[in-house]
Amino acid sequence: MMKKAVCFAVAGWMAASVLAGGMEAGVCAYSFRKVTAFEAIDKAKACGAEVIELFFWQKLSPEHPDVTVNQHLAEGHIAALKAKLDAVGIKAVNAYVADFGKTEEDTRKLFAFAKKLGLRGLTGEPPVDRFDVVERMVKEYDVQLCFHNHAKNKDKPAYRNWDPDYLMGLMKGRDTRMGFSVDTGHIYRSGMDPVAYLRVVKGRVLSAHLKDVKEAVYGSPDVVFGQGVGNMPAVLAELKRQGFAGHVGVEFDVVSGQVEQDVKACLDVIRKHR
Repeated sequence: MMKKAVCFAVAGWMAASVLAGGMEAGVCAYSFRKVTAFEAIDKAKACGAEVIELFFWQKLSPEHPDVTVNQHLAEGHIAALKAKLDAVGIKAVNAYVADFGKTEEDTRKLFAFAKKLGLRGLTGEPPVDRFDVVERMVKEYDVQLCFHNHAKNKDKPAYRNWDPDYLMGLMKGRDTRMGFSVDTGHIYRSGMDPVAYLRVVKGRVLSAHLKDVKEAVYGSPDVVFGQGVGNMPAVLAELKRQGFAGHVGVEFDVVSGQVEQDVKACLDVIRKHR
């Protein structure tokens, strides 16, 4: 994700493909951010996704264009969202959160909402000084934190979440439900190899945003798998080698006029190599 930008797993919630040793092929609703969440769910299913990752600033539906999907959703709107997912036959596994709040009460609302919606977890980049609070919520609600990586940016030298060694240090001694939502596009944009990156964060990979990019440089646009510098079969092979049993989500930071065809093509690659 490139906006305010941020995935989670409990065996009882996993699809049959995961329980059999595979991984779930999904899409990030952010790829369909030009439409509402209801429409994104329809598009994800039409593209062949099994699961979807929501994000917390998308509008709910054409019928409710002023309602935003987030922890403040009214009970009736939560019920409508769950009914939509059930009707379409796709599972919301997690959601990207831009702001984990400044108080424990704020953070608790996020995790309570995730639990109510049936999510495995929340994806994002909570500040390090909020980790103790986040960990308490992870334990209390049994909802994972998937810490997300963005690209190394020379204009933001203080930003370190691109560095896998630094990230592993953050998780030392933390609950095992705290791990990473690995974004391959941002890894390439940071000048790194996702396969090597995955080996560093082994044991803490909870989900992945899968992207290919035109060039391995900061700001490079997304492309369909196989049309850029990425090697998605190798990335998927490494996830399999590690025994990864979560979901991978196709995500486009740059949305083309044919995004649905692009997402479908990427999902075809995932299903072939997972």
